[in-house]
Amino acid sequence: MSALARQMPPVAKTQVNGIDMAYYEVARGKGTPIVFCHGFPELAFSWRHQLRACEAAGQWAIAPDQRGYGLTSRPDKVEDYDMEHLAADLVGLLDHLGIEKAVFCGHDWGGFVVWQMALMHPDRVAGVIGLNTPFMPRGEYDPIASMRFAFGEDMYIVWFQKPGEADAALGKDVDKTMRFFMRRPPEDMPAPPSGGLTIDKEAGPATISTFAFRDMLAEWDKSDTANQLLTPDELAAFVETFEATGFTGGINWYRNFTRNWERSAHL
Repeated sequence: MSALARQMPPVAKTQVNGIDMAYYEVARGKGTPIVFCHGFPELAFSWRHQLRACEAAGQWAIAPDQRGYGLTSRPDKVEDYDMEHLAADLVGLLDHLGIEKAVFCGHDWGGFVVWQMALMHPDRVAGVIGLNTPFMPRGEYDPIASMRFAFGEDMYIVWFQKPGEADAALGKDVDKTMRFFMRRPPEDMPAPPSGGLTIDKEAGPATISTFAFRDMLAEWDKSDTANQLLTPDELAAFVETFEATGFTGGINWYRNFTRNWERSAHL
């Protein structure tokens, strides 16, 4: 049995919105369901503690591996990961489970998705919980152009725009990559910017961290076990999964920042 299977409820699968989606469910039919939406580089597995707590409390909860991740399909086209697809996947999951409305809880990239669910499909949303990505109105400038201007080419979201480059770097040593990401940050490390970055065009580029994760990952010594968030078995669940899937599906979400920003003008 895999490390993931040892720590999660039984996996279920269904076809939604042209893909096969894997999801984990507890306490079906008890209360207004909560749909937990993970971020990058994460999985439905990231919600293992919340699923256990909901099950113990008799609260219906569902955590999907979202498009491009885990046991869910990974389409080849970058544009298949835009916000319309990501939100429609969740609508399809509700339809499959016979749910009229759910509370959507999102972390990181999942937070962007759940806020957009409320805008795109308000009739299916009973509530939104954004854990670390608060709602932000549409910015004035293309977010990728803004990040490139403010932080330079090495900033990780700008770097992610280059086809195949970040995918290969993160996949070279998945154990190291996951240890790098799944640790407590230094106390003085600033929070990464969001897609709603606001800049002053006249002031020029910001003189702050460039969030150059490529260089930070390359320079980090994986034997450094300080501040690790995961137990060995938890780490194994992530490593086994991303070794099988790679990181391209998740990175493709970032490659739709500009497309999402352009289309959000019509919401």
